[in-house]
Amino acid sequence: MQKKLIALAVAGLASTAAFAQSNVTIYGVADATFDVVKTSSAAGNADLGSMTRVSTNSSYIGFKGLEDLGNGLKAVFQFESSVAFDTGAGLNTARDSYAGIAGGFGTVAAGRLTGPTRALGASLDVFAGSTGIGANSGIIGKLGNMVPVISAPAARGATIENSVFDTRFSNTIAYISPNLSGFTLTGAYVSGENKTLDNAVVKANLKGYDVGAVYNNGPIMAGLTYNHVALGDLNDTKAKDLRLGGSYNFGVASLRVMYDRVKADDNVGTDIKQNVWGIGGTYNVTTNGKLVAQYYKAGDVKVAGATANETGAKLFAVGYEHSLSKRTLLKATYSRLANNDFANYGFGVSPIGGTAAGATNSGVQVGLRHSF
Repeated sequence: MQKKLIALAVAGLASTAAFAQSNVTIYGVADATFDVVKTSSAAGNADLGSMTRVSTNSSYIGFKGLEDLGNGLKAVFQFESSVAFDTGAGLNTARDSYAGIAGGFGTVAAGRLTGPTRALGASLDVFAGSTGIGANSGIIGKLGNMVPVISAPAARGATIENSVFDTRFSNTIAYISPNLSGFTLTGAYVSGENKTLDNAVVKANLKGYDVGAVYNNGPIMAGLTYNHVALGDLNDTKAKDLRLGGSYNFGVASLRVMYDRVKADDNVGTDIKQNVWGIGGTYNVTTNGKLVAQYYKAGDVKVAGATANETGAKLFAVGYEHSLSKRTLLKATYSRLANNDFANYGFGVSPIGGTAAGATNSGVQVGLRHSF
């Protein structure tokens, strides 16, 4: 897999077939595309026009391994870093990195981790590595960007490129069950680390929990996750994400669907909610080539039960991926993310940046993805 899902990355380390005793494996992905992107229809004539660029689309390098401790136990570890080789900015250690122990009971790991909610969203994305301008992370779990400004919900449309749900959590400990007749259960606890900070803006660090169950058997995959996060702000904002989705592989084609219900509330009576749904699919046009496409719609945000009009968005993305080998593919993607008047969603990976509310982001990416 390309985006490191906690349930897969850690469980994969626990496989004796994957690693010899005490071995270290170096792995990663080099993903480079040439992009032509633009924004249009932004509020206040704030269109950015078109531009060209090179993107590295979540490229990374990692080190992982295990040690057989005997009696069915293994020590496992992983260190993974982003690589921005388009700018030469160097390594970024914000990806999944942990140490843990695995056995017949499952796996326990601690460090910086992807939780089951983000993992489910990535697994239902149709694009290789769930990355690039067509990725569904541009629209799920955002809540109209009203979580960061929940005490002033009228200030909608600031920036939508980040989410408290579709991110990796620091200071986290997680448990991943063994395969239970097709089911895998995952639970993660995010510790606040600093209980209080004497600061007029931030009260404490983000903390929370993330739980999920995934059924994966043959052509069928289905998952249900719930993420609860306390943002640590002065208003004690609590944000929640309920995510449900699944996929079916027909052989020559596949179908994927997802529903995302996000809400937040605080101690001054603010209550905001948003529903997002999406559908995607793939079709093998040749032995080595496939078409991929997905459509996601974020509904208008509701504040205290009343609809905040024009706060939703729509994402449509289509692409072609051609495998040159088991580890190398050529790809081309077209994506269009259309914001309503007071929304400012951006591409989830390789965002344009600096866009205004109501903008339509669109673009084409052509490039190569190599796994090693």
